[in-house]
Amino acid sequence: MPRKAREKSESGIYHIMLRGINRQTIFEEDEDNRKFLQTLEQYKDKCGYKIYGYCLMGNHAHLLLKIGEEPLEQVMRRICGNYVYWYNWKYQRIGNLFQDRFKSEPVEDDVYLLTAQRYIHQNPVKAGIIKAIEKYKWSSYHEYLGEVKLVNVDFILKLLSTDKEKAIKRFIEYNNELNNDICLDINENKRMIDQEAREIIRKVCNIDNTIELQHFDISIRDRYLKELKEEYRLSIRQIERLTGLNRGVVQRA
Repeated sequence: MPRKAREKSESGIYHIMLRGINRQTIFEEDEDNRKFLQTLEQYKDKCGYKIYGYCLMGNHAHLLLKIGEEPLEQVMRRICGNYVYWYNWKYQRIGNLFQDRFKSEPVEDDVYLLTAQRYIHQNPVKAGIIKAIEKYKWSSYHEYLGEVKLVNVDFILKLLSTDKEKAIKRFIEYNNELNNDICLDINENKRMIDQEAREIIRKVCNIDNTIELQHFDISIRDRYLKELKEEYRLSIRQIERLTGLNRGVVQRA
């Protein structure tokens, strides 16, 4: 079936979600998160986009962007292509890292803009990773409180108040409100389970990064896979997602 055409934003603002192929982890270490943010900064002037929010979540990322002259598809090709090239070099892998088509939704009014940025910042809390937004290291929440590096914070803050101090106070209150916001989603309630499974894989296989298992001798790799499945009860889909190994390989071990 032909793909549904991407809905175009009249405002130029999009809430974007990109994720690893087969839900594979795309941010293994802090260095990976830093590299992705550096990539966003690198193309910011070149592509002419503005960033209003982000959250990096292990196997996926949320972005809130306003495009400039370059169309959204070209912007995302630049960002993803640069990061994948570096990631593949670092982890000695080949092939795709991201799911072939990122998700996006247009943001056409101020009310939904505020909703989308709150949804993005609350992702780690709703996924069960942390209990408070300010505890999460890899979102743009801290930039709105004064640590500005990448995000154009004034646009959203001015929607809350023309007084900067009052705007930040309202921003904190709004972002910490209980809500039932529904935006782009990928069943993130599995995230906490993945976090625990990742630690099990690292410990059992004595590795720093779960994708290192791809480079093991086949017999040793299969012995570890069997142990992960039979003794630790990790699912085939979960091992595939966290290690980047083919499902058939995991299944046969």
